[in-house]
Amino acid sequence: MSQEMSDIAEKIINYQRKHNLTDTELALNLHITVERLHNIKSMEAQPTTEETANLTHFIGQSVK
Repeated sequence: MSQEMSDIAEKIINYQRKHNLTDTELALNLHITVERLHNIKSMEAQPTTEETANLTHFIGQSVK
C-alpha cells in the first residue's frame, strides 16, 4: 500500500535537501528531538500547533 507524503513532511524534506541539513541539525534549530522530527517526517505523528508554527517560521513557507 502506497502512502502519500504529508505536506509538512514534504516541505521538511525539501528544505533539508536545499540547505543540506541533517535531521539532527534541523531538530536542534527547531528545538525538538530528532525522534520527534522523524515521527513528523514519517507521518507517525502530527505536529502540534506550536511545532507547526516553529516549522513555518524556520522554513519560511506555508505549512498546513
